[in-house]
Amino acid sequence: MKKPALLAAALAATLLAAPARAEDFPSAISVSGEASVSAAPDLAQIDAGVANDAKTAKEASDANNAAMGKVLLALKSAGIAEKDYQTSRLSLQPQYGQNKSTGASPVVGFRASNRVTVKIRDVTKVAGIIDTLVSAGANDIGNISFEVTQASKLLDDAREQAVADARRKAEIYAKAAGVTLGAPLSVTEGGGPVPLFKGRMAERMAAAPQAAVAPGEETLTVTVNVSWAIKPGQ
Repeated sequence: MKKPALLAAALAATLLAAPARAEDFPSAISVSGEASVSAAPDLAQIDAGVANDAKTAKEASDANNAAMGKVLLALKSAGIAEKDYQTSRLSLQPQYGQNKSTGASPVVGFRASNRVTVKIRDVTKVAGIIDTLVSAGANDIGNISFEVTQASKLLDDAREQAVADARRKAEIYAKAAGVTLGAPLSVTEGGGPVPLFKGRMAERMAAAPQAAVAPGEETLTVTVNVSWAIKPGQ
């Protein structure tokens, strides 16, 4: 064996036999902590609309405008502020039939539809507002969602708990590695902590005597990522 090869083999053996030094360990322990808090939603949002069919586009549009006018008036009478309802979709589309003899699809009429999104700031009134919409002529009730508007404030306690959870985990790792925790080097919060609960209601509700709505509770979760300095074990 050549001398350079012998030197390389001897050096490799020395490195493998050498004990791990403190500086060989990472200078920090990085962990994530998580905590949750439950809260009742204080805002609801409903998607409702009216649809009208007629032989001509003008007839369908006129009927739809009149129907939506009644719906908007009913919302105002129910105490919903004008800033809390907004048109979300407006359409006028031809309706096609079928000519069995020729296979053609002639226009047989038109459908006009108008949808409005309504914010309800008192969730106890959701069922009543839905009934109001249906009674006023809304024949298409779509999605309903609930939200906790003050989520960030409610999450402040959870943030403290999440950091405590991160410390607990870091101490476990530090003990296992034979080191002790120092000061935190960085603390960052994870992605969006506020989930929305969304449900769907029947699109045709004219026959429903009372809308059944269950707001329930939201579970708000926060995640923090913390890096801790480490010191030699004592």
